[in-house]
Amino acid sequence: MKPRSLLSQSPTTSLKLTTGCETLDECLRGGFPCDSLTEIVAESGCGKTQLCLQLSLCAQLPISNGGLDGSALYLHSEFPFPFRRLHQLSRSFHLSNPSIYADHNDNPCDHVFVQNVHNVDHLFDVMAKIEYFVKNSKTRLPLKLIVLDSVAALFRSEFDNTPSDLRKRASCFFKISGKLKQLANKFGLAVVITNQVTDFVESSDGLSGLRIGNLRCLYSSGRRVVPALGLAWANCVNSRVFISRSGDTICQEGRDDDERSGSSYVSRRARRRLDIVFSPHLPASSCDFVITREGICGVR
Repeated sequence: MKPRSLLSQSPTTSLKLTTGCETLDECLRGGFPCDSLTEIVAESGCGKTQLCLQLSLCAQLPISNGGLDGSALYLHSEFPFPFRRLHQLSRSFHLSNPSIYADHNDNPCDHVFVQNVHNVDHLFDVMAKIEYFVKNSKTRLPLKLIVLDSVAALFRSEFDNTPSDLRKRASCFFKISGKLKQLANKFGLAVVITNQVTDFVESSDGLSGLRIGNLRCLYSSGRRVVPALGLAWANCVNSRVFISRSGDTICQEGRDDDERSGSSYVSRRARRRLDIVFSPHLPASSCDFVITREGICGVR
């Protein structure tokens, strides 16, 4: 590739997809970039799927509002898929952005295409068909976002911890990321991949953190953790963000849906934190947020 073409694909000049949360967007300098692979790392229950569902809806926003004016393909390997939560977020999103659907007989869920992925071979079969889907889809909004939730689940029991299997696993990593990067660059897509964590166990020589590509000490729920899949996978993504939770809670006052009652309530929500672990276009930064019925909400 020529240097000029490399510069033209820089995430700093690519379109960015808003998260739907002003606080997170500030931390991410506008959102998740197109033409790039962004990984969200977190333990179970931290909100990575919540964020991905919200991104799938925000992709439908006009470009002028931080969206991509497009639809989303959600590749799901963690069963069951949270359809109920998607519909809940969709209703709130529709109420906040009625103009997008005013002239069309559709709703936000019509533009989120969910595909279950059972194993690595199934993922390769699905990825081989994505280009045809992008070119021939007759939907109102073109495909602009691919979510893979999660990559670690596909390798949970597929390979043994032997040298030959580890080489095969690393080869699969590069094939998966290579195909997703090709699609992202060819069609200007944003690609978001979720990954799980494992507990940090330091080896006797003290080099465990370096071997797995953990550039910073990451803590969640009071314990030190590291991203799953090791250094081979860490080299496959362009950016990595980490979501953690602590024992802190945020008290928020709200009102019942029934306006006639006029009653209010106070809810306690767990504080989450998003950290930029590495990225070619972002400085190290962080922000706090909580998860509400309407979606992710930043905490100042």
